[in-house]
Amino acid sequence: MSASCPAHATKHLPVLPYTFGDTIFHLSQLQNGVSNGTALWLGGQCLAVYLAESHARYKSSQHPCPRALELGSGIGLTALSLSSLGWDVVATDIPYVIDSVLSNNIRINQHVLPQGSGQIELRELDWLVSPEDWHWDHPDIIASSTLSPLPVDRSVTLLSPPYDILCTADTLYDSALVTPLLRSLHAISTLSAAASPNNRPPFILLCIERRDPALVDRFLHEATAVWHLSLHRVPHKKLARAVQKHYPQWTSDDWEGVELWKLRLITSPRSVDKKSSCK
Repeated sequence: MSASCPAHATKHLPVLPYTFGDTIFHLSQLQNGVSNGTALWLGGQCLAVYLAESHARYKSSQHPCPRALELGSGIGLTALSLSSLGWDVVATDIPYVIDSVLSNNIRINQHVLPQGSGQIELRELDWLVSPEDWHWDHPDIIASSTLSPLPVDRSVTLLSPPYDILCTADTLYDSALVTPLLRSLHAISTLSAAASPNNRPPFILLCIERRDPALVDRFLHEATAVWHLSLHRVPHKKLARAVQKHYPQWTSDDWEGVELWKLRLITSPRSVDKKSSCK
């Protein structure tokens, strides 16, 4: 099985060799029905190749390395891809996904990352927990509904806000998670903007399959109407060029329905650079 086949053709593989640039990751995955986050999905594949082509436009000078936070890191493809591109990444998910696939995938693949790669910090982030109860100073837990964080070692340096981008892929599949996901994106954007020297919130990259149009439309409506996020779809032609470059054997049917959206917290009428948001 080719390392760059579409995700729906590789879910049966317990370990997936995955080529990204000049690097081959070996990604463990599960398809046992317990969680959607333990296998590779198309959105993650398309987001990874878009970032390979466009990540430089999201860099700022706030940190020595650009900094990203991912919500719902799953098997770790986006986090590993960004790291290989020179980004520091906070990869987050719930305990089951972290323990079953994510932690091991990050650990075993770090030795194949190229020189100059960024660091990856793995932390639990349960969107169902109110942001008022999050722990940004803890090395393992940002938000947990089951564990109380142990005392913090203040000598540990964490990848704290501000972030240059927030990423999430394949995370629209349950109506009960729409509001918690948006609340989490809003909270991190607000905190990141407050920590930024220029008070600019990070861009949010959301890559999804439109499997449930009503669910996607609800998310997009709530994003703008309730959470004050600007909303722009990355042009299909731009995403298609990245997909065709990295997966030349794919047909349009192989990734039909994938959409990449760019969101950003509106903090003032001039806080959103509309001129660059869709290019």
